[in-house]
Amino acid sequence: MKDEENSISVPAPKDIKEDKGITTRRKFLTAAGGVAAVATLAACGKKEEAKPAAAPAAPAAPAVAVKPSTIVLKMQGAWGPKDIFNEMAEEYVKRVNEMSGGRLRIDYLVAGSVVKPFEVMDAVNKGVLDAGHHVPVYWYGKSKVASLFGSGPINGCDAQQTLAWIYRGGGLELYNELLKKLELDIVGYFCMPMPTQPLGWFKKPVKSAADMNGLKYRTVGLAADLMQEMGLKVTQLPGGEIVPAMERGVIDAFEFNNPTSDKRFGAQDVAKNYMMGSYHQAMEFFEIVFNRKKHDEIPKDLQAILRYGVEAASASNWWTAMDNYSKDLEELQTVHKVNVMRTPKSIFEAQLKAWDIVNKRLSDEDPFFKKVVESQRSWAKRVAKYWFLNDADYKLGYEHIFGKLGF
Repeated sequence: MKDEENSISVPAPKDIKEDKGITTRRKFLTAAGGVAAVATLAACGKKEEAKPAAAPAAPAAPAVAVKPSTIVLKMQGAWGPKDIFNEMAEEYVKRVNEMSGGRLRIDYLVAGSVVKPFEVMDAVNKGVLDAGHHVPVYWYGKSKVASLFGSGPINGCDAQQTLAWIYRGGGLELYNELLKKLELDIVGYFCMPMPTQPLGWFKKPVKSAADMNGLKYRTVGLAADLMQEMGLKVTQLPGGEIVPAMERGVIDAFEFNNPTSDKRFGAQDVAKNYMMGSYHQAMEFFEIVFNRKKHDEIPKDLQAILRYGVEAASASNWWTAMDNYSKDLEELQTVHKVNVMRTPKSIFEAQLKAWDIVNKRLSDEDPFFKKVVESQRSWAKRVAKYWFLNDADYKLGYEHIFGKLGF
């Protein structure tokens, strides 16, 4: 049977005109197609069999947005509940939690909630804690090199410039090399370049290095090696144990970190002489650590928030420090009648000589210690030189407005 024999000419309906729009032509073609199909079946002697009506489709279930589960990290700090360092840790936590949009949450705990302050690194390494907020000098018992990533021999750089060495001068790579040597399964970051730490609190004023000889003194990290070289008897204690040790006579003098932390734990109640300025810890910063296995299980974008949240907290912590440290130093003087004085230049000079001895001894004992020190020195030779050549004399500007400082 030929196609032309089966075809049926279907005249255009009267109500369809050639000049109708696209919609009218589509309706016509659809109707014509249906008539042609019926005619073809009839010409072939076939009948269209009636089919049972299909059952109506069940309505589709409405789409439900599934909220992703929240990843929770347990972080402990090394700071007592009143310490401003807790507030600085919480500034980091707040930034991470808000930026992660509910997908990640850090739960922050104060010192002693799970482990003691000096045990934070071990707890994070073992997975007892997921994260920690502390300083490297708290675990320098594993390696004295650790203290170089928080405080060490003076080379001309301050904490801001040394933190730049961490992130731009190869310091972070050396830090990771140290972690590997010590088999610490840790991811670590650094933030908050701390202002120079005061020489500390003394029952009697010290006017020279000779006045410090034989004093029972609290400090931590490589500062302990430095002060021992200068003839002091050093005890290493976390912040919360300092005042009781002074009250019991275990120590005669101590340093912790800054006017706010010192005032909050009651330094002014056990000593009245506060010596400002020192080379013992002049370039320290916080260390924020994560258990590597836990860290690496987190999606990459959330890892980035953990990393860059450190940079955000670094700025925020500094602003918080400038506001609080200056106000609390004023209060120590005016309200608590503390004798605040500048550390004599002769003590700075004695510290530099002692650092030379400590640095040589430790570099001779440990090639890796020497490697880190040389990296810092190479950085300082270039960066600190630029800084000293270019920096304005801000003290001159201050005294022009407010008068001579007297030191």
